[in-house]
Amino acid sequence: MGEVILTMKGIDKSFPGVHALDHVDLEVCKGEVHALMGENGAGKSTLMKVLTGIYSKDEGTITYEGREVEFTNPREAQDAGIVIVHQELNMLGHLTVAQNIFIGREFMKGALIDDKKMNEEARKLFDQLGIDIDPRETMSRLTVGKQQMCEIAKAISHDAKVIIFDEPSAALTEAEIEELFKIIRDLRDKQMGIVYISHRMDEIKVITDRVTVMRDGGYVGTLITKDSTKDDIINMMVGRVIYEDPKSQSNVPADAPVVLKVEHLNAGRMVRDVSFELRKGEILGFSGLMGAGRTETARALFGADPKESGDIYINGQKVEIKSPQDAVKCGIGYLSEDRKRYGIVVAKSVAENSTMATLENYMSGLFINKKQEKETAQQYVDLLKTKTPSVDQLVVNLSGGNQQKVVIAKWLVRNCDILIFDEPTRGIDVGAKSEIYHLMNELVAQGKSIIMISSEMTEILRMSDRIVVMCEGRKTGELDIAEATQERIMHAATLRD
Repeated sequence: MGEVILTMKGIDKSFPGVHALDHVDLEVCKGEVHALMGENGAGKSTLMKVLTGIYSKDEGTITYEGREVEFTNPREAQDAGIVIVHQELNMLGHLTVAQNIFIGREFMKGALIDDKKMNEEARKLFDQLGIDIDPRETMSRLTVGKQQMCEIAKAISHDAKVIIFDEPSAALTEAEIEELFKIIRDLRDKQMGIVYISHRMDEIKVITDRVTVMRDGGYVGTLITKDSTKDDIINMMVGRVIYEDPKSQSNVPADAPVVLKVEHLNAGRMVRDVSFELRKGEILGFSGLMGAGRTETARALFGADPKESGDIYINGQKVEIKSPQDAVKCGIGYLSEDRKRYGIVVAKSVAENSTMATLENYMSGLFINKKQEKETAQQYVDLLKTKTPSVDQLVVNLSGGNQQKVVIAKWLVRNCDILIFDEPTRGIDVGAKSEIYHLMNELVAQGKSIIMISSEMTEILRMSDRIVVMCEGRKTGELDIAEATQERIMHAATLRD
């Protein structure tokens, strides 16, 4: 590591009803990958928003390149060389790669945009990063991994000296994560300071030099990564050790009835002749690499995407599901991996989101019974331990993990018997994960049935009673948890036609 490039000292920030940051410290050096960790709601994102000028601090100092600074907006921070690569990608799908990278600062030729020059400059950035992407390609046609690489190229184009990576690997395949790490190491070798926000412990040990831990808006401490253990970091984050032992045997009785049967489901290129059964009280894990067709299968089952053929049976009765409304009437709830797009309305309150799937139950004529709505929402805030000042809080102001809990509450209020959890802990910290795992186990103990799609092998092995493995749109394996290993799952996940 080189000299210190960024120091945040005693940063304090309050919002109405919330003390978000309580005198937090952070130091980043040149040529360092510095992890910033903490449970959802610990204040990591707020600290980075203070750094980049989205929020103003109440107290404390920020020293950058030897001088005290306070940015009033993200553009000022970018111009100074501090940029964020966001977890939620901020690209415009209908524009080209080069147009996205230089949006708002296009190269001009007279009164016209010089697309040729932008393509050339984008190509230079990709060559610098060792990435093979056509700058003329439309952004929406790229994989999530390649879109992430474009975000990094965009950051580099600002002559970045400090780059903040916010959950950069959450939607990437193992191969894409390796490519990401290669780029990050290269940026570190070029003496950039890198802040790496992630909940994935294994990544932290592989890619970072130091770890700063936050808890409940406060600074807990900083560790040298190679000298610390996973349990050291988790203890600092949550104040307790959380063990993630794999499940050794199924908890589902052999005679448990089949509540859902899917036969020969086809829906486009990503769902090809998929068949499976789900039993009462079972957690059926869906594993596979990115692009295997797991989410597409769930969306076709839920009626969010049209199916071409195939039969669906619920409790032995054949049903026609042509829309999400049909699925909900059949007792199926779907927690999308893209919670902000499909799970919640961020501009509405916790109470309004919690009752969204059951609004008819809270109507008195033309009016909503707000008192009853709030009472119900509060029950599920208490049950799920959702961190929010009140049920009137707008969901946009909650952390990612607490937003996920609001989505879960929506389907619990609906009392669905079959729940599809698509990447239920994506972007969620260790403590919140443990709470959601506990909740899922409680739900199946009550007789509900869960389909769980997950890209995390430890999650699949910890939670599933049985595992369906997919590859390129097809079911390529099915394993009882007692016989499941990482090797067997990966073998099935890489079987191709």
